[in-house]
Amino acid sequence: MKPSSKITQVAGTFLVLCMLTSVLLLRQVDRMRGGATLQEVLYISSPGALKRLSLGYDGLMADIYWTRAVQYFGSKHFAGSQHYDLLAPLLEITTALDPHLIVAYEFGANFLAPKPPNGAGMPQRAIELSEFGIRNNPSEWRLYYDLGFIYYMELKDYKNAADAFARGSRVPNAHPFLGVMAAQMAQHSGELQMAQMIWSTTYQSTQDRDVRANAATHLRALQVEEDVTHLGNLVAEYHARTGRLPDTFSDLQNVGLLHEVPTDPFGHTYKLTSDGRVEVRTPDDFPFLTKGTPPGYVAPPPRFLPSD
Repeated sequence: MKPSSKITQVAGTFLVLCMLTSVLLLRQVDRMRGGATLQEVLYISSPGALKRLSLGYDGLMADIYWTRAVQYFGSKHFAGSQHYDLLAPLLEITTALDPHLIVAYEFGANFLAPKPPNGAGMPQRAIELSEFGIRNNPSEWRLYYDLGFIYYMELKDYKNAADAFARGSRVPNAHPFLGVMAAQMAQHSGELQMAQMIWSTTYQSTQDRDVRANAATHLRALQVEEDVTHLGNLVAEYHARTGRLPDTFSDLQNVGLLHEVPTDPFGHTYKLTSDGRVEVRTPDDFPFLTKGTPPGYVAPPPRFLPSD
């Protein structure tokens, strides 16, 4: 037998074995049901091993795992299950096989994050999945939105939500609303300077009148909150010095704590109450305000005042 023929036979035999292995693997994956055990579902749990055995059909394997992940979640959700133990491994294998399968990140994170029975109650695994998606698809702004949404809705982590939305807002062709969300989250977290910076950038960079008006409204509210915080600190310092609360802002001026009485963005002076609180005179002028409103005040639905 010629050496070339022998090589051909060996190669052919190896190819047949690989194909048989792939068929067996696909059949094993196809056996998965909602009530299957972890061993049955993750017959081969290593994405690297699956890649080698799939003979280059990584996308096909990823689609199969993604389909089964959806079936698994659907059956568990329908049954009102409190446990989704296989969901994260299935999604992680899916995206490792095909790091560009965007739907697996978008819907997978929404499957993982919510509390049972609406989801797996695994927000940290959802965050890890989203971050893996962003690393492999940095230009997909929706993945940053999903990440920020998880931080906001599931963890109430406004700082990291703001960071995720801000990162997404810098992606080319990202929806302008990401910048809006970044500023809202920064405002929730109490980071006024960050919120002011993002809202200012939104105001300056957009040509959309509604987005521009929205940004201007938030900037006015942020200015009021900064003023109210500053004046409240001065009132506290006056009380510490004198043992009593000031009657007017003039009392603060008389002891050198205040040079001039500040006004709100519409030119109205702030109000000093008998119990030392600093309030705006017309709170309805400032949607989104969280400080400086009278006790029990209920804000009307937000309205965006003219920005120019």
